[in-house]
Amino acid sequence: MGLAQLLARAHALAGRGPRQLLGVTGAPGAGKSTLAERLVAALGPAARLVPMDGFHLAQAELRRLGRADRKGAPDTFDGYGFVALLRRLREAPPETVYAPTFRRDLEEPVAGAIAVPPSVRLVVTEGNYLLLPQAPWDAVRPLLDEAWFLDADARLRRDRLVARHVEFGRAPGPARAWVRDSDEPNAALIAPTAARADLVFRLA
Repeated sequence: MGLAQLLARAHALAGRGPRQLLGVTGAPGAGKSTLAERLVAALGPAARLVPMDGFHLAQAELRRLGRADRKGAPDTFDGYGFVALLRRLREAPPETVYAPTFRRDLEEPVAGAIAVPPSVRLVVTEGNYLLLPQAPWDAVRPLLDEAWFLDADARLRRDRLVARHVEFGRAPGPARAWVRDSDEPNAALIAPTAARADLVFRLA
């Protein structure tokens, strides 16, 4: 499926009336962030991107919990906080809603970094676990007006992930090990959730 088709579908969703929520999910390295950014850029001020990654637990908390070596797994996020934010965004309150972002250069979430004013008609959220059927993630799907699952060739995904980890400071060997031991188990967990999506596709 091409970007133009996806953009037309997102544009139609934004025009349905009250604020709509679109979720873009898929395995690590599938290209979710890039696609979501391009959609929002094309739609302009009527759309805003609110990534799930803003709800990563802080590095200090991951160390306290003994989960730092599994960063990116479902229990290394504040899933309940993410659900609460989606509910507030869906209500479209008369004030600006602020959402967190994730800084890869810091490996930390940053609060209040994304402003969603009342004029925004389409909120695009992207992340790995939008369609996961276990709590608290199971509360996400009912809050989304549409959910898209972006599929990608497994080798391409892994190559992208290794390159990303190297870009942000890991040596190639440890980067490949992280992909094998962390990213790929998460990908296997996410794959069956495609059945809960409204649209499953690969980018042409």
